[in-house]
Amino acid sequence: MLVITLGVVGLYAAFLQWFLGWGEILSRWRTVGPGTGTMALALLVATYFIRTHRMQDYFRHETHGRFLALFRVTQIHNLLNIMMPLRTGETSFPLLMRSEFGVPLARGASALFVLRLLDLHALLAAGGMGLVATAERPVVAGTLWALFLVLPLLLFPLRKGLVRLAKRHLPAKLARVPAKLIRVIDEIDAGIPADLGAFGRAWFLTVVNWGIKVAVLAWVLALMGVWPLSASVGGALGGEISSVLPVHAPAGVGTYPAGIAAGAAALGASRAPDALETLASASVNTHLLIVVSALVGTGLSLILPFLAGGRPRG
Repeated sequence: MLVITLGVVGLYAAFLQWFLGWGEILSRWRTVGPGTGTMALALLVATYFIRTHRMQDYFRHETHGRFLALFRVTQIHNLLNIMMPLRTGETSFPLLMRSEFGVPLARGASALFVLRLLDLHALLAAGGMGLVATAERPVVAGTLWALFLVLPLLLFPLRKGLVRLAKRHLPAKLARVPAKLIRVIDEIDAGIPADLGAFGRAWFLTVVNWGIKVAVLAWVLALMGVWPLSASVGGALGGEISSVLPVHAPAGVGTYPAGIAAGAAALGASRAPDALETLASASVNTHLLIVVSALVGTGLSLILPFLAGGRPRG
């Protein structure tokens, strides 16, 4: 897998050199400036701490007092998720949680599945803000968006009834329901927090995390010339949505910039040749920023335990 990933990254780098030239691509950072670029990188790394806090609150008993160890687990998982194709990096999370904190594989996998659903919901909600801003009836659109935003909280009290309904009616609707499907339903139920307070905190931290990340990426895209602002927001959303879908190339090469370009084009980016070239360069640079932030976060997760005077295990 490592050889495949390195090979794909090498071919992608060669293609970009032929298509745009790395000098032209990296020159976009001059318009951003070192101070602004460092601030954007710092904000992206800050979202990793928010993500770790969300995970610690989710696994409160197992991870109590071991934030740095959990930070390392989440960062290794994040880096593997970025670098490995087709979401195969996701399998590292339940394995790491079992080896580091003794969390059963089924519970770790089911909790991750629920959190990924919250991630996708938060991204779609962020995209809905662009639709509200351009709607002919903003009051109606804003009301519908607000209802969608809090939909997980509204559905939470109904979860037990929905699980029972699904388990009762699946055998009646389908001639042959695999036992594994029933187990998946049980695992999803096991991955949801037991009370509304814990679920609400997970939902809130998810919204804050993705809100910061999308805002930073849209800001960087705008500074690199992706306009109007709705297009830069669409680009940020498109790239991140591509990263949570099953079709994900090694290290996100090609798929992440393509997601940015598609999202920006969908929300008003110019189709003029010069604008498309700017969008292509900005998409690649934003992808590089994501990769660098993941590497910095992973490096911090390995260094911080020593700086805190503890052992690598947290």
